[in-house]
Amino acid sequence: MSRKLPQFSGTGVATITPFDLNGTVDYPALDRLLEHVISGGVDYIVALGTTGETTTISRKECQQILAHIVERVDGRIPLVAGCFGDNDTQHLVDSLGVYDLDGFAAVMSASPAYLKPSQEGIYQHYLRMADASPRPIIIYNVPGRTSSNIHPETVLRLAEANDKFVAIKEASGIMEQALQIVKHGPEHLAVICGEDPITLPMIAAGGHGGISVIANVFPRLFSEMVKAALAGDVQTAIARNNAMMDVHKWLYIDGNPAGIKAAMKWAGVSEEVLRLPLVPMYEENRKRLFEELDAARAYN
Repeated sequence: MSRKLPQFSGTGVATITPFDLNGTVDYPALDRLLEHVISGGVDYIVALGTTGETTTISRKECQQILAHIVERVDGRIPLVAGCFGDNDTQHLVDSLGVYDLDGFAAVMSASPAYLKPSQEGIYQHYLRMADASPRPIIIYNVPGRTSSNIHPETVLRLAEANDKFVAIKEASGIMEQALQIVKHGPEHLAVICGEDPITLPMIAAGGHGGISVIANVFPRLFSEMVKAALAGDVQTAIARNNAMMDVHKWLYIDGNPAGIKAAMKWAGVSEEVLRLPLVPMYEENRKRLFEELDAARAYN
């Protein structure tokens, strides 16, 4: 019996933002990336999230990048704008009124960082966002970056309070937390894994897909794994997952997006350029990453 899947199930790719050797946005490389992931079978694109280095990109650049992506993708797959995490609720609300979100199916927003708000503060923050947002919202829980975990009870409260909350990108790495949302969440709420190495087990336990970093370089491999897992084809899902497993350590050893930027250089898509305070990988780690990418390429 096939599963009934909510919106934003399957594979989302958290795209990098390519820069040229002068540190400016490299639009030809961005076009190559978009074609690469679309032809690789991803279900939707998440632009300007953590992997997109949004915190080092100006608002004007963000607006230009979003407009360019809409034009290039031209409705072929859904788009999500990931540039709406903010520590100040009012500033977030104001930003939602500035950006042109025509062509985007949803926005994604990490919970406030640094301030460490209470669960009630997080709840009120997202409710204010929902009142202002012209698009559905993917909640992004990434306590490793925000230092503030969104508890399952808070996610469920939000989903019950406003149907604009269509998904949770769960990147806490706490499997039990995600599974509580799977068990108690409404049918319209997608539970999306935000940690590539545990996407397969999360789907097996009832999750609905992943928003992936590695899908920048191996979109077909990751998408085939997710599709097989959602279809109950365990053998295929495990084979695809195993092909990528040894890449993950080296992809993140010097932080994200340093690893995936190096991988995209390896793939011939874009330069390995980041904006400070982010820096490229250490050479020895890059060498090991490239060795694992070469091994995984045989499955792609």
